[in-house]
Amino acid sequence: MTEQPIHFMEKNGDIYEEMADWDVNAGGEKIVAKRMSGRFRNLKLFGMSVWLFYFLVPYIRWDDKQAVLLDIPHRQFHFFELTIFPQDIWMLSLTLLFFAILLAAVTSVAGRVFCGYFCFQTVWTDIYTWIEGKLEGNTPQKQLRFKQAPWSVSKLLRKISKHTLWLAIALLTGLTFSAWFTDAFELWRDVFSFQAHIAVWIAMAIFTTFTYVFAGFMREQVCFWLCPYARLQGVMYDQNTVLPAYDAERGEPRGKLKKGETDPSKGSCIDCKLCVNVCPTGIDIRKGQQEGCITCGMCIDACDSVMDKINEPRGLIRYASYAELQGHSKPQPLYKRPRVIIYSLILMASLAGIAYGFLSLSATDFSVRPDRQPLFVRLSDGSIQNRYTLKLLNKQNVPIEVQYHIEGLEGASLHGVHDTYVLEPAKVLTVTALVRVPESELQSGISPLIFNVDVIEGPQSDISYQTIFIAPK
Repeated sequence: MTEQPIHFMEKNGDIYEEMADWDVNAGGEKIVAKRMSGRFRNLKLFGMSVWLFYFLVPYIRWDDKQAVLLDIPHRQFHFFELTIFPQDIWMLSLTLLFFAILLAAVTSVAGRVFCGYFCFQTVWTDIYTWIEGKLEGNTPQKQLRFKQAPWSVSKLLRKISKHTLWLAIALLTGLTFSAWFTDAFELWRDVFSFQAHIAVWIAMAIFTTFTYVFAGFMREQVCFWLCPYARLQGVMYDQNTVLPAYDAERGEPRGKLKKGETDPSKGSCIDCKLCVNVCPTGIDIRKGQQEGCITCGMCIDACDSVMDKINEPRGLIRYASYAELQGHSKPQPLYKRPRVIIYSLILMASLAGIAYGFLSLSATDFSVRPDRQPLFVRLSDGSIQNRYTLKLLNKQNVPIEVQYHIEGLEGASLHGVHDTYVLEPAKVLTVTALVRVPESELQSGISPLIFNVDVIEGPQSDISYQTIFIAPK
């Protein structure tokens, strides 16, 4: 526990404590959070279910192939019928930018909801602690009694079952990660026959180890000491950020309340500490917003259940902004918050770029590079010749037959190329082409030139590249 300054705010002649000492669990005690049902628990379960996509998507088939596959060796990303190549990597950059800014935007509006509902550390820890609670007890007292109990067959079986399930989940996590980069069904066959690539074994070892250790043992310590986002989130908050917060004006002075009794001199908080018992990081939300708060809302469910029992209105702990709690003002509209406006503009720009990229994806990628050494050659008949390197990538899943021709330069002729070429899927065709212009048709200096590719057989598309022809001045 570390001591923080205590700030006070004076309003209506009363003095309220705004912040007290924070509880920071440095690993000296094990956090065993009580599980309760409620709307935010249901919301958390929904957020956790998103990770089913991680486990299930690699097994979806499309045209007898894996529908989503990050094929690193062949430098391809297959998404159903769409194949993305390194030439389109800028779309991935925009996608990463979109999600990074989305995370910052959501944090500025509603705090660390990603941490509370979607973060893999939170999700896996929640699953691991649920298994532990079923086998060893779901309260600190029950787990302490289980730990202090003498060894028996039952205790040994429970311990073995817990760690076996933990390891199985960790192994499945590592194996699934590899399944995104290779055929999932072939991966299982190779793993069980011990013929998998060394990269698969390395990935499985890393993911299994870190999942087992982080979710099974370190738990909230990862959020406190290892996660960089927990350190950065503070700069993304402002007074209008909506966070789980304790209404001190309504709750203080807190005190115990006997069943059936009322005490007008006391606040609504009966100091039951249920909000602390359900917190996955073990903080006391009544002491103000803290680094350990992952905005999961479990304390809200707990407090609301107590308010229902003592016939008090819900909302003693609720999602609220600092400005709302301290000034009783309505939340500021999002369109009046400069930070949110800037985030929104970046999000829309990156989303527009991604949409443009997908809509403008071509079936091929064609480039023409003029040779610079020498810039041109004068032949014995007086004509000028330029040399070019043509590169054509077939992004389709079927072979194509192509033919080259040029236009845009009077009298120019194409040499050094075959009549037609057959280009296999995901292959690059590299051709050295020569362009000659007779002396009688020659224009001095630089002239525009267009290379065209005609698709003789295969899906038709317009393929061209504008370059230059260099002649002496």
